[in-house]
Amino acid sequence: MTAAPATTSTVDTDVHCAPATLGELLPYLEPYWRTYIQDGGVFLSPTQGGAYPPKAPTSATPAARAAGAFPATTVDELRTGLLDPAGVHTALLNCTTSFHCNRNPYYEAALTRAINDWLVAEWLDRDDRLRASMVVPTLDTEAAVAEIERIGSHPGIVQVLLPVRTDVPWGNKRNHPMLQAAAAHDLVVGLHAWGRIGNAPNSTGITHTYLEDYLGNSQIIVQAQVTSLVTEGVFARVPRLRVVLAECGFSWLPTLLWRFDKDWKGVWREVPWLDERPSEVVRRHMRLTTSPAHLPRDPGQVRQALDLLDAGTMLVYASDHPHDHGDGGERLLAALTDDERERVLGGNASDWYRLDR
Repeated sequence: MTAAPATTSTVDTDVHCAPATLGELLPYLEPYWRTYIQDGGVFLSPTQGGAYPPKAPTSATPAARAAGAFPATTVDELRTGLLDPAGVHTALLNCTTSFHCNRNPYYEAALTRAINDWLVAEWLDRDDRLRASMVVPTLDTEAAVAEIERIGSHPGIVQVLLPVRTDVPWGNKRNHPMLQAAAAHDLVVGLHAWGRIGNAPNSTGITHTYLEDYLGNSQIIVQAQVTSLVTEGVFARVPRLRVVLAECGFSWLPTLLWRFDKDWKGVWREVPWLDERPSEVVRRHMRLTTSPAHLPRDPGQVRQALDLLDAGTMLVYASDHPHDHGDGGERLLAALTDDERERVLGGNASDWYRLDR
């Protein structure tokens, strides 16, 4: 998405960063896990490949490609590539390096701990404009809770970042203690596109093209996570929980909620804890990032889509730096009223993430 117009209050809720190699995390790992990485030869480059192949048009904007590092690997790269030229007031760092972790739950716990300490030392301590999402193990709920208890009170940590592609939906009962821990620390839970690459993005098996895999984030996986969180009673059990759906689009939400409400009226006995329309729960507990913006070309139709969504309330601005999603974001901002634009660019995120605390 194109950078937002410079304002004094722009909050960018999805800015990617990553260590250039796993070797940069060694100082933050215990000795055993240092040798695990070194002897195992897993000095991978988290900034390339995976969800964003280097030659894919979505992987980086032309400016990021010219800089040669995407996502940013240092604060200086981020300052020159986004913060200073775009006039960003607050940027929320999302590091997805642990999303493609192997199946060893102990290694995953060590890696997420190291990433969080690296974020604090190498990023948060070096620029007051930065906030960060902490990452947690996805294979061990107890370890995830322990990591939230360890670092969740850091003033620069405002979100627990989770992948949308998982072994079981996040609404599943086994994940409730982790979601409760996040809410207890007043942290937002962010569900971000991509996740464990060994898992199918749909219920019918593995995809065979990158296009199918990429499309699955917004059309299949994230919608399943939304319905899981609502129907499995997460928000009834954790009423303070706030969720952001990041890099998964947003134009699909009105049609999902229409069908969700319709079917709930007929089979509500399956979910006795859900005593109001699912759409009301979603609008109270969830927000969505502006990038990618999958919108029609006609300005009138764009406005209709935003009205169905209640965009001025439901959206939080995200450049998804350094990724490139075309001009949908520009059409979105152009269709908003002045009041809506101000809220989307900063006010909504400032309130949702409690940035004034």
